[in-house]
Amino acid sequence: MAKGQLARDASIAETTRRLWRVEGDESSGGPLELDRLIHERVRLGIVSALAGNGSLSFTELKEILDATDGNLSTHARRLEEAGYLVGSKEMDDGTARTEYRLTPQGHAEFESYLEHMEALIRAARSGSTGARETAP
Repeated sequence: MAKGQLARDASIAETTRRLWRVEGDESSGGPLELDRLIHERVRLGIVSALAGNGSLSFTELKEILDATDGNLSTHARRLEEAGYLVGSKEMDDGTARTEYRLTPQGHAEFESYLEHMEALIRAARSGSTGARETAP
C-alpha cells in the first residue's frame, strides 16, 4: 500500500475516533454515547415525527409508528420525563385525547443527534470511498 493511502487511512481512522470521543474530554478516549434516549427505535420515531409535524396525537403517533398503546405510552413518558416532549390531554367528545409536541430542549437534542449521525455517515462514506479506490 502506498504511503499516501496509509496517511489517508490514518486520517479517516482518527476522524472516526474523534467522532466517538466524548466532546470536550480529550483524555477520556472512550466512545461517545449516542443519545440513548433518542436512539431507541420507537423514541427516534416519536421525535422524528414530531420534528416534522409540530404536534401529533397519541393515536396518530401510534399509527405512524405501528406501536401498541403500552409501548408508545412508555416511550413517550420517558421522553417527557427527560424534558424532550410535552403531552397535553383534552377531552374530545367524551374521549381523552393526548397531543404531543417537542420542547425546545427536545428540538435541540434531536438536532444534536442528527448532526452526530451525519458526521458518522460522512466519516464512513469517506472511508468506504477510499477502500473502493484501492480495491483491485
